[in-house]
Amino acid sequence: MKNILVTGGTGYIGSHTVVELINAGYNPIIVDNLSNSKIQVLDRIKTITGVDVKFYKLDCTKYDEFEEVFKNEKIDAVIHFAGLKAVGESCQKPLLYYENNVGSAIVLLNLMKKYDVKNVIFSSSATVYGEPKSVPFYEYFEVNHATNPYGETKIMIERIMQDFTKVNKGFKAILLRYFNPIGAHKSGLIGEEPVGIPNNLMPYITQVAIGKLEYLRVFGNDYDTVDGTGVRDYIHVVDLALGHVASLAKFSNDFSWIAYNLGTGKGTSVLELVNAFEKANNIKIPYKIVERRPGDIAISYANADKAKKDLGWSTKYNIIDCCKDSWNFQNKNPDGIK
Repeated sequence: MKNILVTGGTGYIGSHTVVELINAGYNPIIVDNLSNSKIQVLDRIKTITGVDVKFYKLDCTKYDEFEEVFKNEKIDAVIHFAGLKAVGESCQKPLLYYENNVGSAIVLLNLMKKYDVKNVIFSSSATVYGEPKSVPFYEYFEVNHATNPYGETKIMIERIMQDFTKVNKGFKAILLRYFNPIGAHKSGLIGEEPVGIPNNLMPYITQVAIGKLEYLRVFGNDYDTVDGTGVRDYIHVVDLALGHVASLAKFSNDFSWIAYNLGTGKGTSVLELVNAFEKANNIKIPYKIVERRPGDIAISYANADKAKKDLGWSTKYNIIDCCKDSWNFQNKNPDGIK
């Protein structure tokens, strides 16, 4: 296995995964429509790795466009990141999310079948668990109903991939359920750079730190948690990327589909993360409590023992590392990637 098609490969998680694929000796091929990323990321990847990655600018929901990649390339496996990902926006524009996320996955599987590409890793999410009765979240928990349309698209795609692999002999799907990626590459060349208003916590914090925002909005302080703010499992994006690389070796086994949690196994509240950032970087982050955000749950963190046992994968970086690397990226790119 050598050639890995990476949809959404210039995005936040995708770009870090491309770097780690190259470091591990793979040949990534990127497909991205640049709706939530920048073409300059390719130059940043080349600076880090010395490799000029092949890139196709196209929309994964367009069958004819996407097919050109399969015609031109010998693909051994696909890592499917491409998709819209803002929880709040998905509540406002559910049809857009269903059309884009579910639609692109169906197009991808049709092309994989036509061109006999039998291995796919899907970028799923902890949101598939909805609001379980207990934490940590285990892979055997029921996956029936998410708390927002974004999460529902992940559930749908997981089920589509499960059904697809059951009836198409030899096809294999690995469903990676991410928790909350933060951090950036040590070089400061690639990191999380949201288009417009950030949807995740860390870019808000770094934008306050650099003076782009006056204060951080904390969505709710009346949850049943250690300090009333939401608790999440914050995983360094490089650890997450390495989870994809580790997963590729799993395809040598006999299975149709399998799911893994990728998280640290530890919950951190919003205010705990703010305090960690202040400690790591010696910067004060002013904040204001505002109303809860639609679709959010109180506590989410992983049990990742299955990934450790099956894939030999576990996290290497802690919250302080994440905070330092996030600030390093923001500080080196005050006006974004140019």
